[in-house]
Amino acid sequence: MVKTLPSKPKVALVGSSGGHLLHLLRLREWYEAHPRVWATFRKPDALHYLAGERVYWIHYPTNRNIPNLLRNTVAAWRFLWRERPSLIISSGAGGAIPFFFLGRLFGARLIWIEVIDRLFSATLTGRILAPISDAVIVQWESQRELYRNAIVLGPVFE
Repeated sequence: MVKTLPSKPKVALVGSSGGHLLHLLRLREWYEAHPRVWATFRKPDALHYLAGERVYWIHYPTNRNIPNLLRNTVAAWRFLWRERPSLIISSGAGGAIPFFFLGRLFGARLIWIEVIDRLFSATLTGRILAPISDAVIVQWESQRELYRNAIVLGPVFE
């Protein structure tokens, strides 16, 4: 059975602050039409760019940090239980992992966007999340070889 989304799905945008957040912000033209909620790090850039948005703050650092992976797993469970998004979109990094795995259990569709600066090798988070994602979006033709069934969107930053 193919899962379909409601005409205005509730969207969860999940990612680290910094460049990952900027990737997601570049999708504004699309996500502005949808009810949405964010999950990211409480950092100055996120506080600035997401002022006025609904945001859940997650724990950092996430790279190979097991205690914060566990904290973010609990945070993801609470987030998903309360928000029930139809769609979860992320460009990384590690904080997205529990949101995707638990999001799958909650029935959300998952979209992984590989970052722009990894032309010939996949990110660790991408290697973990792409196999469970409903769609994988890459920004360069060379990235298509890294992910089965990747869709080349072109550079998000232009």
